[in-house]
Order: sequence, then structure tokens, then C-alpha cells
Amino acid sequence: MNPLPDGVNDPAWLHGVSAFTTVRTRRGAPLLWPEHLARLRHTCAFLGLPDPDPDLPPPDVHPWGLLRVTVTEGGTFASHRPLTPGPRPDGGATIRLTGVQIHPQLGAHKTGNYLPYRLAAQQAAPAFEGLLLDAHGQVVDGSRTSPLLELDGQLIVPAGGLPSVTRAAFLHGTPHATRPVHAAELARVTRAWVCGSGVGVVPVARLEGLSNMSLHLNARWPDTTDPALVWPGG
Repeated sequence: MNPLPDGVNDPAWLHGVSAFTTVRTRRGAPLLWPEHLARLRHTCAFLGLPDPDPDLPPPDVHPWGLLRVTVTEGGTFASHRPLTPGPRPDGGATIRLTGVQIHPQLGAHKTGNYLPYRLAAQQAAPAFEGLLLDAHGQVVDGSRTSPLLELDGQLIVPAGGLPSVTRAAFLHGTPHATRPVHAAELARVTRAWVCGSGVGVVPVARLEGLSNMSLHLNARWPDTTDPALVWPGG
């Protein structure tokens, strides 16, 4: 047995007492930073952490990048890496409904308590994304993205998950509703997308994990050139 290194003997490491956000960058410029900062501030207040530093460090000028801003009791920290998600799934993505549940108090926040999302990704593999539930069997979030569903001709944001910055930017000016979506309703979905800084807005072609069936959907990529919403590099 090895002694615990001093660097990890901290609540941020031991108990997940941290808040973070991941910001897409384009040629070094952070995209949707004010929206990310507002969400991060809300989570920091909820966790009793210091207010995040709003001044980003000069980033490396990657063609596409992902800037992670993390807040702990010790302050605000940033790391920036190239964003290279691989080939775009031109025909749309496959997502899978998992049996993993979000934390009932932390589901609306991006924190260091990230285990449910990692477990959902493992359970969903090799699918592009795994959907998580709440204790009532309602679909609330994805392991790395946020879902957007079309039900009965209406765009629906499932209630209870992380308020996605990318999804909100995509929906700006578009009529939609936010409401609870029970897993049983997924069989009636006519179109779906998953949204996140790392991938943009990706259409769903196949939904797996439903009772004794898979759902095939009409997958069409959004008609946009917004660098915050497109597949990076595409």
C-alpha cells in the first residue's frame, strides 16, 4: 500500500468538491464563454466554492480546442487541449438508454462527482452516447452530451439534467418546451439530437435500450456554420 500523495489529499480529489465547465475554442477564441461562466458561477454558489475567475488565460491557438475551467476551494484552474473527436458520424449517432441514475442533488450541476456519467458511458459502449435516468425513470441527461427530443411534433428538452450551453445556443429563438420525459415515451420520439461542447449538435439515427426494440430515426445534421454547433473540423 502506498501513502496518499499530498497533492491529492484535498476535498476536490477525495470527495469531488469541485465545479467545472468545458468550453469549445476556435483558433484560441473561447465560444459561449459568458454562458459557461454564468452556469459555473451558479454551481460554485451551490457548492459553496469561490466565485470563478472570469479572466481566461491566453489559450494555445488550436484550430479547435477544448478549454476546461475547474473551480476548487483553492481557486480557478484551466487546461486547454486540441479538440479531435474523430470522424463525424455522417449518418447520425447511435445512443443507448442505460439504467444509470444521476445524483438527485447534483444532476443540474457539472461537478467533480462524475461517476454516474462514466458508468453510463461504459454501459452504453460502443454506442456514441448513453442516456441517464432519475429516480422516477425519467430521461434527464447524457454521459457527455445533453439530449434534445422531438415528441408529437414539438421539440422537448428533458427536465432534470444539466442546463446545456450548446443546446441552449442551438435552440435560441426556436419554440420548444422543457418537461419531464419518462423513458417509456422514447418509443414515440420522431427525431433527436445530442448536444455538447466536444461534438456540437449531432443528430441521432438509432436509439437503443428500449424494451425489446431499437428505434430508427431520420437523422439530419443542422443547417448551421456556427463554430459552437458544428462537428469540430467538419
